[in-house]
Amino acid sequence: KASPAPRSGGIVSSSHLVSPLAVELSEFEFGLIVAWNAFARWAVRCMAAAGCPDLTITDVLLLHHLCHRARNKKLADICFVLNYEDTHVVAYSLKKLVAGGLVVAQKQGKEVFYSPTPQGEAVVQQYRAVREDCLVHSLDTELNADIGELARLLRTMSGMYDQAARAATSL
Repeated sequence: KASPAPRSGGIVSSSHLVSPLAVELSEFEFGLIVAWNAFARWAVRCMAAAGCPDLTITDVLLLHHLCHRARNKKLADICFVLNYEDTHVVAYSLKKLVAGGLVVAQKQGKEVFYSPTPQGEAVVQQYRAVREDCLVHSLDTELNADIGELARLLRTMSGMYDQAARAATSL
């Protein structure tokens, strides 16, 4: 029985990190880097086409999350769900969205809850229309099952990276 051919170094951004135990991990990390940057660029440009050209990727993600399920959300919960560690970045973005008339902040007791304004909801609906035209319609729907599997893998890997980050902090 012939042994399998040795794996090449793969397509990576940091060859010095490639482990012989997990070449694929380095390939995954490079894919994650380029996918994140492509996604961020897309989301910001899609939002610009929807009528809000001055939003950052954080602003876009927050606005979408605030429209999710039509529930008011507080800062800590937003950070938890979107896995933002730096609450100051999120708080700054929320202030920017409030100042832009896309989000409203309502104090209830000691907590501040955020929700989209009608203008914010309209922008998100326009984003959806641009997304349908530019992205969804060009998607091969035969890939939907693979995309679902990839989404589950990304959530699994994010948990592994979070755990590794906690372990590294204790070193």
